Amino acid sequence: MPAMWSLDQTFETSAGTVVARVAGDGPPLVLAHGWPWSSYSWHRITPALEARFRVHAYDMPGFGRSQKDGARPPSIDVQGEVFCEMLDHWGLDAPRVVAHDFGGAVTLRAHLLRGRDYTALVLMNVVAMRPWGSDFFEHVKRHVDAFTGLPPHIHKAVVCAYIDSALAHPIAPDDYDGLDAPWLTPDGQTAFWRQFALADERFTAEMEDRYGDLRCPASVLWGADDPWIPLARGAALAERIGVPLTQMDGLGHLPQLEDPPRVARAILSRLEG
Repeated sequence: MPAMWSLDQTFETSAGTVVARVAGDGPPLVLAHGWPWSSYSWHRITPALEARFRVHAYDMPGFGRSQKDGARPPSIDVQGEVFCEMLDHWGLDAPRVVAHDFGGAVTLRAHLLRGRDYTALVLMNVVAMRPWGSDFFEHVKRHVDAFTGLPPHIHKAVVCAYIDSALAHPIAPDDYDGLDAPWLTPDGQTAFWRQFALADERFTAEMEDRYGDLRCPASVLWGADDPWIPLARGAALAERIGVPLTQMDGLGHLPQLEDPPRVARAILSRLEG
């Protein structure tokens, strides 16, 4: 991982130890990553964000460099609780929030089900509307036990192929290593497959009829060529919230790494607008 992506904070949450970073000057901004990523997925756009905001980022329990074998399974409902714990830890009452992938469900749960306020919320290619995931995701979820014991070299090949399948535009070669490395250790391999088993659409089903009740300005950005969560799902979410959908043509499920300058501009325009 690049030297600039340091995670120099450690915090004990109800789901295990997490690592985090805070950098930049300005109003508080919190980044919520998704699956199977970590806070590293933001590293190409944080310099632009940190020039305007004090940016808070962390690896969720079970992900990245955070503890992968905590006392509580790191499902989306638990992650929503931990997100609230992190806001308390940082002393943030109503930060701006940018969420990606299941970070969308996590931050929406904290807002709609646990009463946390945001100054603004940007949702980018998020898990928020059923059905979830790719065909491969659904297949593994039905047959998790067949994958958990893969030999390490085959596990690595599957992880790399899975990450590559999210993209519609090439990313920097070094970024592949930063994305897949956390899953290639013994505990990482266990954590990777466990996430498929923990996925449960009820974690968004119980909120879907409340998306029109958001208490903050919201924006929906979408890599239009997302192979995992189609643009139509983003359009349905934007309609449910009552905001326009901003589609980013030519980009897939990881816009922030596929075209960092373009995505940073889009996010900043919504946070500062």
